[in-house]
Amino acid sequence: MSRIRRSRGEQIFNVFNIAFMILLMLACLYPFWYVIMASFSRPTLILGHRGGLLFPLGFSLQAYEAVFANRSIWIGYYNTIIYVVGGTCINIVMTIMGAYYLSRRFAPCKKFVMLLILFTMYFSGGMIPTFLNIRNLGLLDTRWAILLPGAISTFNLIIMRTAFASIDASMEESAMLDGAGHWTIMFRIMLPLAKATVAVLVLYYGVGHWNSWFSAMLYLSDEALKPLQLVLREILIVNSANATQGGGGDADSELLSETIQYATILVATVPILCLYPFLQKYFVKGMMVGALKG
Repeated sequence: MSRIRRSRGEQIFNVFNIAFMILLMLACLYPFWYVIMASFSRPTLILGHRGGLLFPLGFSLQAYEAVFANRSIWIGYYNTIIYVVGGTCINIVMTIMGAYYLSRRFAPCKKFVMLLILFTMYFSGGMIPTFLNIRNLGLLDTRWAILLPGAISTFNLIIMRTAFASIDASMEESAMLDGAGHWTIMFRIMLPLAKATVAVLVLYYGVGHWNSWFSAMLYLSDEALKPLQLVLREILIVNSANATQGGGGDADSELLSETIQYATILVATVPILCLYPFLQKYFVKGMMVGALKG
């Protein structure tokens, strides 16, 4: 089998394109690598270090021991898992039901409902009215204040609706002729065919809940309900080992505070990164739904 001969211009372009992508990849990965190496470095060495970092300066687990010794970290993990799992389930169920209705060809008032949904994509009531609404509904300082207000993302709803609308209508018609109702069509025909898009939305919603802290800061005052990101925010902003060790202000704590910052970043980032490898095979397929294909 003969190889395709490429012109000199194409070869030069490929070389520069590959080199550029490698440099871009390194530029994106190096900050994360720096944080990993700094978190395992000795506090006394990293405090005065300037410049790049390819390997740990010494090796120490003091920062991680200090982070995980704090009970509030584990409470934050527990709360975050509840918010991620519970919130994502609510998001997916509500998004699928809304998208199924909006994708039906003869659904009543479909265009009007879609217009109202799109309106919320560009305009919102604002932070203060939303806070007053949450308070008047009795959701303040409860888990529902985190789970319910963002039950549906307009952008994700449009993606899911496009995925359902791209499924051949003849399959739905055949199912109806066989006596299938809307619930059967949605769960046994639509969802299996749109599982790639569902996987992408699970990733979107899950990452959103994992990284969310502002809503918790507004609506939660009970320490037992605060998510991990809010706990770590206190550690990073205060820049003090006291937030992790529960007291003290000695020299060792001051030295340890620098590496604790890097350790908390990894504690907050690594778990959600582990989710991506399981969903990445669906990612491109799910995001390209509705795209023009040549």
